[in-house]
Amino acid sequence: MGIRFTVLSSGSTGNATVVRNDDTALLIDAGLSAKRIDELMLERDMLGSQLDGILVTHEHSDHIRGLGAVARKYNLPIYANTNTWKAMQKSIGKIAEENIRFMESGEVKEFKSLRVESFGISHDAAEPVGYSFYDGKEKLSVATDLGYMSDKVRLAISDADVMVLEANHDIDMLRMGRYPWNTKRRIMGDLGHLSNEAAGAALSELLNGITKRVYLAHLSRDHNLMELAKLTVRGAMEDRGCFYKDSEFQLCDTYYDRPTPWDKVSSP
Repeated sequence: MGIRFTVLSSGSTGNATVVRNDDTALLIDAGLSAKRIDELMLERDMLGSQLDGILVTHEHSDHIRGLGAVARKYNLPIYANTNTWKAMQKSIGKIAEENIRFMESGEVKEFKSLRVESFGISHDAAEPVGYSFYDGKEKLSVATDLGYMSDKVRLAISDADVMVLEANHDIDMLRMGRYPWNTKRRIMGDLGHLSNEAAGAALSELLNGITKRVYLAHLSRDHNLMELAKLTVRGAMEDRGCFYKDSEFQLCDTYYDRPTPWDKVSSP
């Protein structure tokens, strides 16, 4: 089967993704209620009891809102680095001692035949991370909540077959939006979120013929639109001399209110 995944929900209202292969199923973040996560998994014919663990990217509420409840309901281990555990512990309630697992930034763990690598990212959290998943020659990378595309992140995700990459906001929409200026400045800063333009600029350097699909994720409901994000990302890539045919590379949607279809990383 290789690696399959579905982005259950993506955006400022809640984030959760399931990654699985032949013998392991992992939930990345649990930023919605346990009930809603169950509902979204059922839409993809999956049960919480089939999960083997939960990986946490960082402690913001849109990534851990249902974390404690899901872990307790299904007796699941939670994996996060030390600083993230310290930052989120009071927010997630009591977790069984045996389910408190540490996975430090840059660490690689084997979950049966699924290998997972953590890598540090830039965001206003204690120690935020992204994850890459490996099964044989297949690689899936998940990188959202990025203030900017650092050399470390670029190296970590550069040869992924499929990526889930942040395209949070349109810069003009954000500047003209209703948020106070200090919030706008935070979002646009190095510890904030990746804009459509920045995502396109990053992809123009990342694409090397290996990556076949990129899911644009964590879109702001106030300051972005999926079609605008895709148009801007494509334009930023083309402005930098990066052209592609739809048959060779695709930009794919994610949603805040419904899961993406299961995608096989090995699919053309």
